[in-house]
Amino acid sequence: MVSSHHFQALFDPRGIVVAGASTHPGKFGFVALHNILSCGYEGEVFATNRERVDVLGRSTVADLTEIPHGRADLVFVCTPASSNPEVLRQAASVGIKAAFIASAGYGESGEAGLKLQMELVELATELDMVIVGPNGQGLISTPSSLCAQIVAPYPPVGSIGIASQSGNFVSSFMNLSRQSGVGISRAISVGNAAQVGIIDMLEYFSEDPKTSVGLVYVEGISDGRGFAERLKKVCRRMPVVILKGGASGLGARAAASHTGSLATDDRVFDGLCRQMGATRAGSIAEAFDIAAAFATLPAPRGPRLAVVTTVGGWGVLAADAISSTSLELVDLPPDLRDTLDALLPPRWSRNNPIDLAGGETKDTVPAVLDAVVGHPEIDATLVLGMGIQSNQGRLEREGPFYPDHGLERIVAFHDRQDARYVEVALSASEAVDKPVLIASELAIADPDNAAVAAVRSTGSFCFPSAERAVVALHHLHERAAWLTSFGTPGIETE
Repeated sequence: MVSSHHFQALFDPRGIVVAGASTHPGKFGFVALHNILSCGYEGEVFATNRERVDVLGRSTVADLTEIPHGRADLVFVCTPASSNPEVLRQAASVGIKAAFIASAGYGESGEAGLKLQMELVELATELDMVIVGPNGQGLISTPSSLCAQIVAPYPPVGSIGIASQSGNFVSSFMNLSRQSGVGISRAISVGNAAQVGIIDMLEYFSEDPKTSVGLVYVEGISDGRGFAERLKKVCRRMPVVILKGGASGLGARAAASHTGSLATDDRVFDGLCRQMGATRAGSIAEAFDIAAAFATLPAPRGPRLAVVTTVGGWGVLAADAISSTSLELVDLPPDLRDTLDALLPPRWSRNNPIDLAGGETKDTVPAVLDAVVGHPEIDATLVLGMGIQSNQGRLEREGPFYPDHGLERIVAFHDRQDARYVEVALSASEAVDKPVLIASELAIADPDNAAVAAVRSTGSFCFPSAERAVVALHHLHERAAWLTSFGTPGIETE
C-alpha cells in the first residue's frame, strides 16, 4: 500500500539514481542526470550505465546492486520497458522505495503494453515501492532543489503543487511560474498513472506543509465516484484548480491516444467540480492565474470590490468583467467618498471604479490605497495603471537623449515611485488581510517594468489584465463561500 513515506522518498529523497545514464546529450538518461546535477540538489546522485562510462564527469555502475544500501530513496528510470522489472528488483534490494518511470511502450501503446504496465504495478506492490508513470516526464521538488525530469524548466520556490496527466502541461505551468515569479513547491507528470494518479498526488499535496494549492491537468478518470469522494476531502483542506482536456469529441479521441485515458463526459465533470469544491479553469493561462491568486492572496470576506485606476477606460472594462461574476462593484460609502474628495482633484470619478483622473502623486496614491483597502465596506481592491510612469521612463532610457537633459534623474524617480506604489498596495493588503490585485499588460509586455518587477520580487502575481484578475478573484470568492457553507471556513469536517 502506498503511504506517506513513499511520497517522501519520491519528493524528498536522501539520494537518487538515474538508471540508464547516457553520454549522448539527446538521450533521456543524459538529460535527467544533467538536470538533477544542475539545479542544486544536495543529496547523493548515482547513475547506472552498462559500460560503466563516465557521464557528465560522474562515474557510473553497471547496475543498482552496486549502490550502497540505504543511500538512495528514488530511482529515475530511463531504461527500455523490457529491462524495467529487473531495475525495480535491484532498486528494492538496495532500499529504494520510489521509482519514476520515463520509459514509454506501456498502456498508451495498446493491449500488449497495458499487460506490461499491469505486471509492473504488481511487481511494485510486491516490492513495497511506489512507481510514477510509466510514460512520464519527471518531477520537481523545490524544497529539495530537485529537478528530476527530461525537459526544462526549473521554477522558483513557492507553494503551488502541480500534477498532470501530460508532462508538457507541467512545463507550461512552470514556464508561467518563471515568467511571473509565483513559485512551485512540487510538480509531477503522472504519465499513464499505472499505480498512482492525480488524486493520489492531490492528497499528498493537501498534507504537505510546503504546498498551499493544487493545480492539475486531467484527460480522463477511471473511477469517477472514488475520485469525487477523495477530491471533496482534498478541497476542504486546500484549493484545487483543474484544467481538463478531452472536452470535445475530437479532444477525447486525442486524449485516448496520448495517455490511454478515457475522457469523462464533460458536463458531468463540470458538475462534479462544482459540487466537490474544485475550481475548473478553461485554459492554461486561466488555470495558472487562479492558482497564483490562491497561493498569494488572502480570501475575500465578501463580494464587495473596489477598482482603483489611473485611466477611466480600464475601469470600464473591469466593470464589464465584474458584471458576469459573483463579485459586486460596490457603491462608494459616503465617508470614503469624502476622504477621496480631500485627496484628489475635483475631476475624479466620485464613483467606483475610482478614476484618479491624473491626480496620482507620490503622496496621493499611498493615501488613496490605504483609505480604500482599509475601509470596512470593501472586501477586495483591484489596482490598474501601475507602471505607466516607469514605462515612459523606459522609452526615455532607450532614447538618444538619455542620460542628459535631466532624464537620468526623472527616469530613476519614475522607477522608484512605481515600485513604491506597489509596496504600499501590498502592505495595505497585508495590514488588513484583504486581497489587493494588481493588473497590467506590462506583466507580459515588459516584465522588467519597475512596478511589475516590484510585484514579482515579493512572490505576488501581477495579473496581465483587469479581466483576468476579476475572474481569479471571482473564484477566490466562490471558494470562500463554499467553505462557509460547511460552518467554519477552512476547517475540514466529515
